[in-house]
Amino acid sequence: MNEPKQPAGNKGGRVNAALLGVTLVFVGTTALLLANPWGRFHERPAIPPVDPALLSTKPWRQTYADLVREKADLSDFDCYACHEKDKPPQLKFDANHVLVVPEEHPDIVMGHGSHNRNNLCYNCHNESNLLTLQTRDGHELKFEESVQLCGSCHGPTLRDWDAGAHGRTSGYWDRKDGPMVRLQCANCHNPHSPQIPSRKPAPGPHLLRDTPLPPHSDHPES
Repeated sequence: MNEPKQPAGNKGGRVNAALLGVTLVFVGTTALLLANPWGRFHERPAIPPVDPALLSTKPWRQTYADLVREKADLSDFDCYACHEKDKPPQLKFDANHVLVVPEEHPDIVMGHGSHNRNNLCYNCHNESNLLTLQTRDGHELKFEESVQLCGSCHGPTLRDWDAGAHGRTSGYWDRKDGPMVRLQCANCHNPHSPQIPSRKPAPGPHLLRDTPLPPHSDHPES
């Protein structure tokens, strides 16, 4: 038995009611946005640019080997421009047996080793040839071989450096594109005062929020 068909007018009425409802929702939403009951949105503060120095991959110190590669002026390393050959400079110490650095070397501040244990130039410099270095066992090294000099006392650190766990390795992963570059000890440590001075830290990631989070707070969204 066939069911009676609904009048076409009833179907059209439901469609018109649905369209009217959608229209009222849009009109209400528009009115709500124009009224802005949440207050005025403040302008997002500009993100300050990062200091370019923090993005630099250049070592903060240059070694003698770096200067040789760059064919730079090496006159500062010509010790015999002032000292006499075959006549080791006499070292002077104060009443507490602390080395007195000559005034001709104002940039040298001795601070190598705790408790002033390395307070002697000739622990590293060769008094018989000021143009070379020497290990504790008397092995002579060139200035550009300073890593081996450091390693003669700091064996575990040299082992870690050889393995890539100490210092910085840069360059190319794929050796077909370019070489791997290893920094030397003196690229980071001043040989006379090896402790690395404090440096300005890089800023943390910007949260892209209108207002900063209070100190020591967790993410409020969690």
